Amino acid sequence: MTDAFIRTRLDALAPALRHFHSALLDFAKGEYEFLHGPVGSPFELYSLVMNNPDFQWLRPLSGLMATLDEVLDAKDKTLTEQNLTDVRGALGLLFADSDTRFADFRAGYTRAKGDNRVRETEAKWREVLNSLEA
Repeated sequence: MTDAFIRTRLDALAPALRHFHSALLDFAKGEYEFLHGPVGSPFELYSLVMNNPDFQWLRPLSGLMATLDEVLDAKDKTLTEQNLTDVRGALGLLFADSDTRFADFRAGYTRAKGDNRVRETEAKWREVLNSLEA
């Protein structure tokens, strides 16, 4: 596989993961607002996401997305099949029951996966990820 092929596939995966993350964030915000009342502004939400334990479960996905963006932004780096393997592996670990490091993420995800937008955006990134096999 060529660098261009791999870059195109990963370029499609990055926004699909962002949409999924956004859906999870909206779900987490809804949970927070149910318990604590409305979040007043985007700045308040940002502060909560950065500092409040109710949003910490999202951090592993945020970190994975940041790493993917760094890889894609490194224009002087040739992407290889190893990059695809790394992304698949990282996403696999995030959702694998056997990896205790991401138990908090999976607990939040389990609560959120009943949400239509979460399901739709997850289906999209999984579809893109599956296309990486081609």
